[in-house]
Amino acid sequence: MVTGPTLTDLTDRAREIFRLVVEGYIASGQPMGSKALAGPGGVNLSPASIRSVLQELQDAGLLAAPHTSAGRMPTEVGLRLFVDGIMQVAEPSAADRAQIERGLAQGGTIENALAAASSALSELSAGAAVVMVPKREPRLVQVN
Repeated sequence: MVTGPTLTDLTDRAREIFRLVVEGYIASGQPMGSKALAGPGGVNLSPASIRSVLQELQDAGLLAAPHTSAGRMPTEVGLRLFVDGIMQVAEPSAADRAQIERGLAQGGTIENALAAASSALSELSAGAAVVMVPKREPRLVQVN
């Protein structure tokens, strides 16, 4: 299991810069530099101040730099922190439950049921969804 700091461990400034780096990286697929973060829609800090916070986030294991002069991108720990910090769990509505049940009631093979579940989750979350079943291994072993 991956562990690291929590969002409450970060200062407000670090949290905001971290959010901008992750969102920018997700949107562009490119590391985010201090100049981009100080630009329009970014934070009202100098690039030098932003670089200092980026280094703190890198030291905490939340960001990484592909090479010395590059911008920063989130690490696995950083992405997990970001997802856990923004994810809100709520009970599905009756309409959402009905939609899921209709998709799963189509029957057929396990593959069809997984595809229906993935499709329903994707529609309800307005995002990508992947549904997998763990590989089954026999629980009984013959001992002679």
